[in-house]
Amino acid sequence: MGFFEKLLKIDRRVIFIFIAIAIALPLFFEVTMHIDITPVVRGVYDTVEALPSGSKVLISFDYDPGSMPELQPMAESVLRHCFSKDLKLVIMGLWPQGPLQANWALEIILNEPDIKEKNLKYGIDYVNLGYIAGGEVVIQRLGSDIHAAFPADYYGTPIDEIPLMKGVQNFSNIDFVYNLSAGYPGTTEWVQFAVDRFHAKLGAGNTAVQAPLMYPYINTGQLVGLLGGMKGAAEYEILAKRPARAVRYMFGQGVSHAVVIFFVIVGNIAYFATRKKRKES
Repeated sequence: MGFFEKLLKIDRRVIFIFIAIAIALPLFFEVTMHIDITPVVRGVYDTVEALPSGSKVLISFDYDPGSMPELQPMAESVLRHCFSKDLKLVIMGLWPQGPLQANWALEIILNEPDIKEKNLKYGIDYVNLGYIAGGEVVIQRLGSDIHAAFPADYYGTPIDEIPLMKGVQNFSNIDFVYNLSAGYPGTTEWVQFAVDRFHAKLGAGNTAVQAPLMYPYINTGQLVGLLGGMKGAAEYEILAKRPARAVRYMFGQGVSHAVVIFFVIVGNIAYFATRKKRKES
């Protein structure tokens, strides 16, 4: 058996091992790669950066643990940016696991030295309203009366007793809405109801597979910006001058893509090199 025939008979599990190594090894080294900043990511960053201290930002965590590798880094980066500018955060979720994802992100960000020294208080600087079933119906209710949509927060505290929520009645009292979405309900529904009906200012962070579907909303101005997948999260970290997990993961992703391309090229070379022999036999 010739060299190229042996290549074609390589067990696919061997290729999986190479890809696993390519993904894992870069995570143990502080190596970064050049990442260009796209206008859609800058749109979200510039919008947050322009908000004056004390502005109220609504963040909806509409994803579950299956989308954490892509969406959790961008959630942490946006939370960090908002807290650094002394913005007030109203957190919620249209997915049952969303508020829990928010708490995991908050636990990390609130314990970072520069954020921890601000001594942020729950109920005054940020609040987690939790999850309410209903999808886009919930968004419509938020446009009329947030207190009716969420009578109590994630921990069962009546919303009327939370200092941050006093005077926050609907989207008219929210300066910016940021949606982290992995599907339905998600960014499309926020555009259709929060933006089109109540004229909310909306930015979004989506999984890489969903992000291309959101670009028409950028062109129409219904979205001020968009973070798409791991690269979008990495771009935001660079803009905020706080490179973290997404920037580190991008190198591993790049190496693994290179390994896949290498095997595709080798496989094609081996296929065409042995095609004549296969026809003769």
